[in-house]
Amino acid sequence: MSEISSLVRKNILALKPYSCARDEFSGEADAYLDANEIPLNAPYNRYPDPLQWEVKQKIAAIKHTQPEQLFLGNGSDEAIDLVFRVFCEPKEDNAVAIDPTYGMYQVCADINNVAYRKVRLNNGYTLDSKKVMAATDDKTKLLFLCSPNNPSANLLNKNEITFLLDNFQGITIIDEAYIDFSPEESWLSKLDKYPKLIVFQTFSKAWGLAGVRLGMAFALPEIIQLFNKVKYPYNINILTQRLILNELTHVQRKNEWVEMILKERNTLVNRLSQLSVVEAVYPSDANFLLVKVNDANAVYHYLINNKIVVRNRNTVSLCEGCLRITVGTASENQLLLNALAHYLM
Repeated sequence: MSEISSLVRKNILALKPYSCARDEFSGEADAYLDANEIPLNAPYNRYPDPLQWEVKQKIAAIKHTQPEQLFLGNGSDEAIDLVFRVFCEPKEDNAVAIDPTYGMYQVCADINNVAYRKVRLNNGYTLDSKKVMAATDDKTKLLFLCSPNNPSANLLNKNEITFLLDNFQGITIIDEAYIDFSPEESWLSKLDKYPKLIVFQTFSKAWGLAGVRLGMAFALPEIIQLFNKVKYPYNINILTQRLILNELTHVQRKNEWVEMILKERNTLVNRLSQLSVVEAVYPSDANFLLVKVNDANAVYHYLINNKIVVRNRNTVSLCEGCLRITVGTASENQLLLNALAHYLM
């Protein structure tokens, strides 16, 4: 049994996955009479490629990985759910995550009836790898590290992450939803070195495709095969696959969007820091800012009344008094700044 297989739920190892028509035949045919589709309304009458090979080949070329190292999900949330379903025995295993972080890790743990252990970040939202390791035991199958982190917006220290990759015996997930906005390179280049590493990325942020719902999970082929074994057959529809193929021809446009967001982020940091209502603007490696204000609840509702929507993080660990503010267009950011400048404490 391989090192990965020893971590997988026994029923998943034994699972015989559903075999759909498109699994049994690839290539072009003169007549498709195998899947009970009607022969009208092409191309939407046909089931999509269940493994999205054309899309994966183009993504892999851009990301400098292999198509076999890539899983595509209905948002990253599908991949988050799958790691629990593949690796965690309900009521028996547990997952560890930093706190605060992205809320769907705990939601998926709760749905799958898996214990979820939080490890508080240090002040300044820094990672203490030894504290994380102390929270694990022989039933800890998953470790979630969001970097850049949400809602704190900062990259986690590379040396602390490396320590965890070298010492944690389960599956480590590094969620890089915001990596395009950070100065550091992705952990994708370390997949071959760390066979139990999974890296999440997404089309929702830098690519401007949150409404399309396409997430990426990168890992060694053995893990990807497990995801494909458990996922529903046609999880990515033909409309999404065609749209993404087109979007992947516009990498330069995506890069220009990122540069625009970074420029606006710098302007927003400088302008927010000058406002009396703002107590602190925390460093950001993402497309949003965590901002401490003098009364988060009051300021949040004031902005709502001015038709400006931000995220109130006042009740989140280490984020007391904070709002999470997405970097918008120059005009959107100016609306925010004008409103806050007229806020009466």
